[in-house]
Amino acid sequence: MTDQRKQVKDYYSQITTEQEGEMATQICSLAGQDLPREIKRIRSKIPKEIKERFYGCGSPIPDLLEGLTVLDLGCGTGLDVYTLSYLVGEKGRVIGVDMNPDQLAIAQKYQDKMARKFGYQSSNVSFKQGYIEDLKALGIDDDSIDIVVSNCVINLSPDKEKVFSEIWRILKPSGELYFSDIFADRRLPEELSQNTVLLGECLAGAMYQADFRRLMQKLGWLDFRYTANVPAPIGNGRIEKLIGNIGFVSATVRAFKLPNLLEDACEEYGQIAIYQGGIPGHEDRFYLDLDHPFDKGLPAKVCGNTCAMLEHSRFAPYFKIIGDRSQHFGAFDCQGGSPRIPVSEDQSTSSCCC
Repeated sequence: MTDQRKQVKDYYSQITTEQEGEMATQICSLAGQDLPREIKRIRSKIPKEIKERFYGCGSPIPDLLEGLTVLDLGCGTGLDVYTLSYLVGEKGRVIGVDMNPDQLAIAQKYQDKMARKFGYQSSNVSFKQGYIEDLKALGIDDDSIDIVVSNCVINLSPDKEKVFSEIWRILKPSGELYFSDIFADRRLPEELSQNTVLLGECLAGAMYQADFRRLMQKLGWLDFRYTANVPAPIGNGRIEKLIGNIGFVSATVRAFKLPNLLEDACEEYGQIAIYQGGIPGHEDRFYLDLDHPFDKGLPAKVCGNTCAMLEHSRFAPYFKIIGDRSQHFGAFDCQGGSPRIPVSEDQSTSSCCC
């Protein structure tokens, strides 16, 4: 594990200190695409050096963050950290963790400047150098974090089970994991999974989606959802030839820590959810995930898991829930699944069909 982490650390140190600072592929250059207008506005306030030396494959910035404590795993130069800093407000808190001192040096360099730019009396951001597999060593306590985010970093870890186990430990009950990462449509051959360039480019460690589902279920995440899913272009002929016909996607995952409330299948309890509006940026329609849009005022039939996610999270004040789990009506009739990733008919990438 140490050797792989050193390989990744050295790879990103080299890129960070190079004049161009460019990756070999387009995989980790998707962090700025299709951003909401508000996020673009916030990012316009962030220094150019942070943005140019930041690498990611999505935008793991969830809604309703005011006053919360957010942890960013593998924060790099701090682009997402400072975006979150604005969204949580002066009373909120953002912690960035990264093992790479070169990238953290850039992030920390602008800490006071960003606080002044946002009008804060003092910075609401802190940075910790360390490993995402061992957050306890960094002093992050059990049940202490409202939301954990990560942008194309978990794939770099040689021990993903420890990462997700640590996330479960530190999240508060009803807390949320919201992360973007690269997923593969199959397990990579051994010779590719050990390739230094492919590791650094977020390809060698990409999780096979079915194995990801199995791991999440093992650790307590009985249901999770995809909020974004797009093909991940490589843009490098040499590397494309090396990986052959393996397919990769950039996906964003939403998973709530709701022990004893989520089941490993979608069940029917006759429950209805009505979005009442009020979530900023989603005045008329709110998407819980790719397959669950809620139009304001329109009653929507939901499975027990979806209902639990709405009723027992920070989204609860914005929904009216009709019904409970006092009577079970069998399996919920889901049409399709939340992950828009091609799979065989007998294989699902999500723990539930919703």
